[in-house]
Amino acid sequence: MTHPAPAVLVAGTGSDAGKTTLVAALCRLLVDRGIDVAPFKAQNMALNSAVASDGGEIGRAQALQAAAARIPATTAMNPILLKPSGDRTSHVVVDGRPLQETDAVAYGPLTTRLWPHVRRALADLRTRHELVVCEGAGGVAEPNLRDRDLVNMGLAADADLPVVVVGDIERGGVFASLYGSWALQPDEDRQRIRGFVINRFRGDASLLDPAIEDLTARTGVPVLGVVPWVDGLGLDAEDSLGLRDLDGGPPVGEEGLRIAVLRLQRISNFTDIDALGREPGVTVTFTESAAAVADADLVVIPGTRATVADLDRLRQLGLDRALRDRATAGGPILGICGGYQMLGRAITDTVEGGGGTVAGLGLLPVETTFHVDKVVRRVSGDAPALGTDASGYEIRHGRTTVDAEAKVLVRDDDGRPGGVVAGPVMGTSWHGLADHDDTRRALLRWVAEQRGRRFVPGSVPAAAHREADLDRIAAVVADHVDVDRMLSLAGWRAVPSAGR
Repeated sequence: MTHPAPAVLVAGTGSDAGKTTLVAALCRLLVDRGIDVAPFKAQNMALNSAVASDGGEIGRAQALQAAAARIPATTAMNPILLKPSGDRTSHVVVDGRPLQETDAVAYGPLTTRLWPHVRRALADLRTRHELVVCEGAGGVAEPNLRDRDLVNMGLAADADLPVVVVGDIERGGVFASLYGSWALQPDEDRQRIRGFVINRFRGDASLLDPAIEDLTARTGVPVLGVVPWVDGLGLDAEDSLGLRDLDGGPPVGEEGLRIAVLRLQRISNFTDIDALGREPGVTVTFTESAAAVADADLVVIPGTRATVADLDRLRQLGLDRALRDRATAGGPILGICGGYQMLGRAITDTVEGGGGTVAGLGLLPVETTFHVDKVVRRVSGDAPALGTDASGYEIRHGRTTVDAEAKVLVRDDDGRPGGVVAGPVMGTSWHGLADHDDTRRALLRWVAEQRGRRFVPGSVPAAAHREADLDRIAAVVADHVDVDRMLSLAGWRAVPSAGR
């Protein structure tokens, strides 16, 4: 009988404690040790998503972790994805495909139906790989959610996993958070917590020794490491808690470019912007300011999980007028997915928000109708408006109809338009367009020409930036965390695989 591969759960004291980055670092340093490792997150609540190699939709963080492990991302790595569509509702994606909309109360009973998907996905990974590093979600100690928990101690109990809890010292109160995360557990769950990691520390770690000794004495749980603050990491953020302005450093030429990204309430896939902010001389600011819309060299309207609701909010803020004034003055605008739909003449939505037909901003010759079934696919083709090849991915309910005479921005290999241009305004349904080096640089050159500026692109590919960041954080974790002890907790024994 083949035994399942060992696994460990990396949980956190709260959201944005560093779980995603630690799992990615572990995946990279372990694969570089020759271990066939895979990431897993049973349930992810995030609006940043990606298209897996098997065609399903998963959290963007798990796609990053798969890249760290040097393996293709699959839907098994994130069987349940919750995409918030309102303050109390979420779109539920199961095994990469849409299931239903639900609210927080109804989701509890739904978890009974979801457990088999979680178990099957984890079992699949533990069969195909030598080690699985699981990631928890939010805070590990949430007694009000324990009876429906698929991703933290519920998963640990179901799959008999050891748990390592990460706390972010940058926020303050890390020792109380770690202790509370342990103390609030029922006895049977508390025993599963085998280690703590303190994250994002600035200064001399020896100053923490008395508190670490006290925490260990109170809990019997060792601190496996203190990870220092690492400046300048550009790894994909999981959700809007990781939203940050970007600065690509000094320009190669004489001038830089300023990009203003509208901070939508249900912003999704804002990782589309990351590669733009890596270019030298390019600064990216997330904003709700009409003045910023007027002053920037490029304004980006990003994706959103609530297109019509976010369009309504733009109108409430007066940003619709600011965008029209900008377009009239020849200022470049780029809309991506939901932002592209907003720039059109009309949106008919009986699916995402159920608002019927509403007027768009009228800046592009397109109209969008939402369908229940979702387009989830990777795309490649070209960008005739920019004179380059192009690639990306689509995750959308909207079907956008393009006027026959419209100038095409991008089109797929079958010749279907994935975006259009009208004067200084561009829109596309393709996420990840800026990750293509030639397309990104051509876009920024076009913006510079429109604004009378000089832009000289960098020479480092976007993918190389991410690889360098993964290598860097992996090296930091290897130096500051007792990874061998963590592997021992997971039950890891270095047994050569059949192919070695």
